[in-house]
Amino acid sequence: MKKNTYSLLVLLSFLWLYNVQAQEKAVPVFENGEAQIVEAFSNVDDWIRHDLWVETTFDTDGDGKMDRMHVAVTRPKQTDTEGLKLPIVYESSPYYAGVAGEVDGLFWNVNHELGAVEKPRTRVEVKRTGERPIISNSQIRTWVPRGYIVVHSSSPGTGLSQGSPTVGGINESLAPKAVIDWLNGRAKGYTTPDGNETVDAFWSTGKVGMTGTSYNGTIPLAAATTGVEGLEAIIPVAPNTSYYHYYRSNGLVRSPGGYLGEDIDVLYDFIHSGDESKRAYNNKMVRDTEMKNGMDRVTGDYNDFWAGRDYLNQMEPMKAALLMSHGFNDWNVMPEHSYRIYQAAKDMGLPVQIYYHQFGHGGPPPMSMMNRWFTHYLHGVDNGVENDAKAWIVRENDDRQEPTAYEDYPNPDAKDVTLHLGKGGMTAGRLTPIAAKKQGHEIVVDDATVSGIDLAQATESKNRLLYALPTLTEDLHISGLAKISVTLASSKPAANLSVWLVSLPWNGEKGAKITDNIITRGWADPQNHKSISESEPLKPGKFYTVNFDLQPDDQVIPKGQQIGLMIFSSDNQYTILPKPGTELTIDLDNTTLQLPIVGGKDALEKAIK
Repeated sequence: MKKNTYSLLVLLSFLWLYNVQAQEKAVPVFENGEAQIVEAFSNVDDWIRHDLWVETTFDTDGDGKMDRMHVAVTRPKQTDTEGLKLPIVYESSPYYAGVAGEVDGLFWNVNHELGAVEKPRTRVEVKRTGERPIISNSQIRTWVPRGYIVVHSSSPGTGLSQGSPTVGGINESLAPKAVIDWLNGRAKGYTTPDGNETVDAFWSTGKVGMTGTSYNGTIPLAAATTGVEGLEAIIPVAPNTSYYHYYRSNGLVRSPGGYLGEDIDVLYDFIHSGDESKRAYNNKMVRDTEMKNGMDRVTGDYNDFWAGRDYLNQMEPMKAALLMSHGFNDWNVMPEHSYRIYQAAKDMGLPVQIYYHQFGHGGPPPMSMMNRWFTHYLHGVDNGVENDAKAWIVRENDDRQEPTAYEDYPNPDAKDVTLHLGKGGMTAGRLTPIAAKKQGHEIVVDDATVSGIDLAQATESKNRLLYALPTLTEDLHISGLAKISVTLASSKPAANLSVWLVSLPWNGEKGAKITDNIITRGWADPQNHKSISESEPLKPGKFYTVNFDLQPDDQVIPKGQQIGLMIFSSDNQYTILPKPGTELTIDLDNTTLQLPIVGGKDALEKAIK
């Protein structure tokens, strides 16, 4: 009897001790649908950091071996000491190991006539920086304390990753896929770039979320288009979703904002920080053959080369939940990049949300939005995020962390209102919802030495045509894509066409807000009036109709302002810059602007009465 009692006490003590130890094990904690910071995961000195090389399914540096990607892992110690498995937040980049300096001649010289063959530009070599095992420290302090493992990788041909950069080629999609396959036990990882000692991701649940900004935001989308199992959710911030739309616009050779003369081969040189012994081969195969033959700076047409670097064409296999983020005033990676992918993903029935702010390049969603997204899709917590509003927009005077929720973007209450031109554009002609016939023709003379900002502020100019609505008596909410149809004739076989939608009077003060002046804008090549894939020389004096969208926007124009449409030719911050003098004759009766107005024509008429 005593022996049985003693045995029972021992068993109960063992169970009690086991339960205490189990309760003391660190696990992710969730409150209000968000992962919370866990003290046991927060000691930096306890984090386990190591690197490895994941083998891919491609060989792009011509050495006859499958390229391996350099990968770095940061994880809580409990993944070793307590057998804890956690999901992964993953960021990949071509920038981690340094980039080329902006030396003279790195960019293309844009001071020449349209269609001219340009002089060769300067080639550069990147001096690789960075040490192993740490590739990057981004994301780590945010996500590791909240119960995630953070993984980084250098993209092909950069840092200690093998292969060649292709700037949007298929290997830049397959490289992160291989890393995700490794995190799910489907690909091999090695302790060295050339050895045979393997590394397993025994600490991974297999559920992966990707995020990053700009090029680092492009790679999550690239990975998602492969349909790789395990990539559950992505949060691309200001991603470049089409290299054609980054370096061209409706058939026009157009630079990204702030980088006049940049093109895809420039970016290739800028990021090519990989193995120096492989660069000559890579340069020959990618930059000096594929890019040289495909990028076409003469016509600016969309072709197979650009189609292969347009992720919209590759979305069919995509399964990952998508939270997009972008700035409406991002004139580097313009807001159309997120808009087009968001619309496609929504049409596919994928879980989607979009966050837009009123500022420039970059800017992730509020931490709470990202936390709910990853908590649901990576940890499996039922927090209802899939039922949240689809669109979140930071209003003009609000904090970026406090967006306004909308049913969708564009605003479902927005309707296109067609506006017509009234003569007088050298000063300020009318912009009106009432079609007035027999307005005739007006001429704008190209002069790239005058900036668009100066043209918008000029009371009179032969170098731009300006048409404006009456002064608003009430705020007017624009949401969606403004569409322009311009009927024009050129005095030469080629001409640039630039269109700005502006808020007047222009605020030229030093402290002007980014939303004060430019509402949205767009560019086009009149030679591509049939399609962006087909250009033909213009017959001087013959009229052509050019139709294109301006950049997406969602903005409330305050009462007391005028909305103005400015038409000019060369934009000296974005286009090729020919000698002044080309004349564009605009047919006012057959040129219109469609403006997406919340409340439609009734709201416009009320605001301009």
